[in-house]
Amino acid sequence: MYEAVTATPDGESTVRRFAATAARQGFDGVVVRNTEEADPAFDATAVREAHDVDVVDAAEIVADDPTGASGPLSEARRAHTVLCVRGGTPKLNRFAAEEERVDVLTKPMAGRGDVNHVIARAAADHDVRVEFDLGDVLRASGGPRVQALRGLRKLRELVEQYDVPYVVSGSPRSHLQMRAPRELRALGEAIGFDAAAIEAGLAEWGVLAERNRRRRSADFIAPGLERGRHDTER
Repeated sequence: MYEAVTATPDGESTVRRFAATAARQGFDGVVVRNTEEADPAFDATAVREAHDVDVVDAAEIVADDPTGASGPLSEARRAHTVLCVRGGTPKLNRFAAEEERVDVLTKPMAGRGDVNHVIARAAADHDVRVEFDLGDVLRASGGPRVQALRGLRKLRELVEQYDVPYVVSGSPRSHLQMRAPRELRALGEAIGFDAAAIEAGLAEWGVLAERNRRRRSADFIAPGLERGRHDTER
């Protein structure tokens, strides 16, 4: 299982600190989804070897509207293993759900965000994961927490109805905000999710990373078509 984190300079903790905490808590890896480049001083290979957790480089595109989000897509897709677009409005949510270059629509219910049957179907058709973001349930209170719970429940119903692929995250910006998989499972059960569904959503980040790394390798030609032994020996 993987946790999707925001590291420095966007967040408050370094990749190394996140990785060390993830290892103690029992995660298999962390997905570093920054809007800016993560701390250039860290070496992903060294972090993996030091803490025995996978480190996945990701990009999260944040924009006010679809026009602003579409510009960085191609470069981000080439440069990063996992590509996310942050939602938060119906227009941004639909744009991300219909864009095959996007791996994950993050925070779809935040702010003025909403997901309807059209967006859910588009995400399912284009293999775009939607994110169940547990961050506000973990850290907000009062009205914002109630709103977050309402949004998660609506999103769950649509995901189940239209068989939409999904990921789960506690969205920590500091290693102190990280919660172990067992804690996220317990939280999910408390708000009406099945524990297995929470585990599957945490694991899906790793599934995405493995798939995209394979696609970016020299052996990959197109979906369903890869170089074989005889091709590489020529």
